[in-house]
Amino acid sequence: MFAGDLSNYLQSKGHIVEIFTLKNLIINKELLKNDLFILKSKQLFFLYAGYFIESNNISIYPSTEIAFKTKNRIEAYFLIKKAGLLSPNIYLGTRDVLNRNLLFNSGPFIQKPIMSSGSKGIKLINDPEDIEAEEHEILYIEKFIIGIHYLAYFINDEILVYEKEPLSNEHAHVKKTDLTEDLESIVLKWKNENGLFFGHLDLVKEENTNKFYIVDTGCFPEFSHWKNRIEAVKSIWDIILTLYEKDLKVNN
Repeated sequence: MFAGDLSNYLQSKGHIVEIFTLKNLIINKELLKNDLFILKSKQLFFLYAGYFIESNNISIYPSTEIAFKTKNRIEAYFLIKKAGLLSPNIYLGTRDVLNRNLLFNSGPFIQKPIMSSGSKGIKLINDPEDIEAEEHEILYIEKFIIGIHYLAYFINDEILVYEKEPLSNEHAHVKKTDLTEDLESIVLKWKNENGLFFGHLDLVKEENTNKFYIVDTGCFPEFSHWKNRIEAVKSIWDIILTLYEKDLKVNN
């Protein structure tokens, strides 16, 4: 995966690299011996480690703030709205509340985990019986946009766009497509509004209106379909190193 490729690249440049997983990550002062951290995981435990790291004034990229807001679908929804971009209508509540209030004849809808999950736990909802939840669990339901689905990567101002199957994850088969002016405008606006240097968006071009809706966001994808994997690794590291050096100057 990308973390392994990045680790190999950094070690080839003489850096000492340690990869933390659920098997070896302990949130304690031993973490503070490192110069900087790269936050790649979508799991909350790693985000909590990031909070600890930032509280001790050690650099971590992406920041825990943007990492959380792009992983949490509710936070991401409002980030999209704040940027003046389109996102499907969302509905929050328990299963009973949603069953009483959703107009299922205006569907379909999608049930998604509140924390993004790489397309895991996503389910198409056509009627009340399709909704799955524990008692009193707060659910995230999204209006399903019918149209062409796209995956857009960006590193700095370079953008690559692919057509993909609905509800498929980043690793699924995609088809390279042209970067249109409207897609470029959306990606750059998202990137610039949130101070991002790399990331991805999942978008849908609605069938009836041709409007683009952002249906998923991410600040650190795997770049599975980037044209050159090593080039992506090098570009990401150059960005992180530049940010780290800026932090050092500020702190010194």
